[in-house]
Amino acid sequence: MDFELNEIQTMLADSIEKFIVNDYDFETRQKYAGNDLGYSKDVWQTFAELGWTAVPFSEDDGGFDGGPVEMMVVMERLGRGLVVEPYLANVVLAGGVLKRAAGEKQKADWLQAMMAGELQTTVAFVERQARYEVNNVATTATKDGDSWVINGAKGYVLNGDNAELLIIPARTSGEQNDRDGITLFGVAANSDGVAIRGYETVDGNRAAEISLKNVSVSADHVIGEVGEGYAALSGAISDATLAVCAEAVGIMTAMTEKTIEYAKSRVQFGVPISSFQALQHRMVEMYTACEQSRSLMMWAAMAIADDNEDSARAIHSLKYQIGVAGTRVGEEAVQIHGGMGVVWDLDVPHYFKRLTAINILFGNADWHLDQLATASGS
Repeated sequence: MDFELNEIQTMLADSIEKFIVNDYDFETRQKYAGNDLGYSKDVWQTFAELGWTAVPFSEDDGGFDGGPVEMMVVMERLGRGLVVEPYLANVVLAGGVLKRAAGEKQKADWLQAMMAGELQTTVAFVERQARYEVNNVATTATKDGDSWVINGAKGYVLNGDNAELLIIPARTSGEQNDRDGITLFGVAANSDGVAIRGYETVDGNRAAEISLKNVSVSADHVIGEVGEGYAALSGAISDATLAVCAEAVGIMTAMTEKTIEYAKSRVQFGVPISSFQALQHRMVEMYTACEQSRSLMMWAAMAIADDNEDSARAIHSLKYQIGVAGTRVGEEAVQIHGGMGVVWDLDVPHYFKRLTAINILFGNADWHLDQLATASGS
């Protein structure tokens, strides 16, 4: 099996790495994260102009025909740069739903506008009672003539206070936990009855709580078939799980490299602390955790790309590994840096905060371990 990136994938990786080095240092990142939007519109437009927002979409949809491997390449590099631009919410989540289920006009109006950097989007799928179960949908949509009326609430909506288009999963039939009966709606964020409360998350990104009270949506804003939205939604979330795991691998690698460099320069008792055998062992364990995570990431990306029957097991295994190894690498990086490991002006604690947030996104390590055990018949 060939684990080397091909020429196009290498060019994609190189372009992102050069951008991070030349135009997106940590101070710049902090400036973008601290503004009202939580990111830079100019940087987002640059992403679109360079074609990064079009990577995972088909040529027929105006994209570059990329797949899980290309997404892995992009997200790992964005993780190393600790990028705050809403790539996950727009491209992976909303784009993932639209490419699977949207009609041609919806793709022209929404997907292509998103790829061009002209439309901010997101998927509002988290509900308070759901506990990572995507099919647990209490938000309802009721037919009213030629329209639908949506009522419910969504939490932790990534990019929710910036999004102009909200993709809302709502139950149109069946019981609360049924997979059948979930319908996806494209809802304008400024629609009557939509209330959005935005906030900054612990990792420096933006999210929102969204309530929907008697929100009227026309029938042409139904994405896909009525009652059949679960497949597109779960597929997009599977892609997003791989994406944040790749981002975490980039973060873990950067933290390991920065910790090794710091240990070489930090002098204690007249010698660099990198000469202490106990710390050497700990840094080797950090490196090992990164490489184990990278191996699982490659397996998961290729399993999804090949539509392999092991793809679900690979994703559960990877997310569990990221949760456990990410916590270990983050803690070691902070501890080896000592007091500097919690200084706001240093990037290491910010990397650790992002790793902590990734651990709970799309299911934490314990939840994925349970899913893995269930899938294995244990």
